[in-house]
Amino acid sequence: MLQISRNLAIPDDEIELSAIRAQGAGGQNVNKVASAIHLRFDINASSLPEVHKERLLALRDRRISKDGVIIIKAQQFRTQEKNRLAALERLRDIIVAAMHQPRARKPTRPTQGSQQRRLESKTRRGRTKLLRGRIEE
Repeated sequence: MLQISRNLAIPDDEIELSAIRAQGAGGQNVNKVASAIHLRFDINASSLPEVHKERLLALRDRRISKDGVIIIKAQQFRTQEKNRLAALERLRDIIVAAMHQPRARKPTRPTQGSQQRRLESKTRRGRTKLLRGRIEE
């Protein structure tokens, strides 16, 4: 069971893990050992609350397919177990990021001091540009 927060967990049967051979350098061992992990998590078929499902599907993340499946490939480590833990941790990070709801922005008016500073800087900048002009005799 993957624990997301205190009151939210994903059962193991909803996460599909498969071992594959890793890419890249590693000598002869890389051709024999399936140490990389391919994780698949179907958002629509999961037991997550609807609010979290909608937020996950709305994320603009290349790891989420059009069908609503999160696909993570972990091959950073040499052991299958470490790669499995890394893939699950990355899945947890995606879900936690989707759970976070940004606070609504309250529109505020600029302070009198900031307005005054802005106008003074514009005046100063204008004066500098005026001095760059052609000198008339």
